[in-house]
Amino acid sequence: MSIGEMLAATVPMARTLNLQFLEAGPEKAVVALPDQGEFHNHVGGPHAGVIFTLGESASGAIVLAAFGDQLSRAVPLAVRAEIAYRKLAMGAVTATATLGRPAAEVVAQLDAGERPEFPVVVEVRRADGAVTGEMTVTWTLRPNG
Repeated sequence: MSIGEMLAATVPMARTLNLQFLEAGPEKAVVALPDQGEFHNHVGGPHAGVIFTLGESASGAIVLAAFGDQLSRAVPLAVRAEIAYRKLAMGAVTATATLGRPAAEVVAQLDAGERPEFPVVVEVRRADGAVTGEMTVTWTLRPNG
């Protein structure tokens, strides 16, 4: 099962919004949100909460791809998030997530008995390529036990 299939199967909001996990690797994750009228806001584009969920989902996909091999000893948790809505999002939008720190550096902190925090940077774009939103989700790997 791919990371996208796993997230779609285990995260109800991903299913509800019909998110499409186009790429989920340790270097980059890409998640698409189809244009769906039932999730539009008062100006006809995706609601801000839907865009937030899209970005957070992309960040979760890259975290699982980069740190899935650590799940036996740590649980990934989102700690905080900040989003900036830059332009009006209309139609289908896509979120692209990248790690803000090298994965090896994060794992080294975990190896040292620390609880690492690391940012995931997300860009949301509409079909014409315009950046409609920028988001940073700070994650941690909470050691088990």
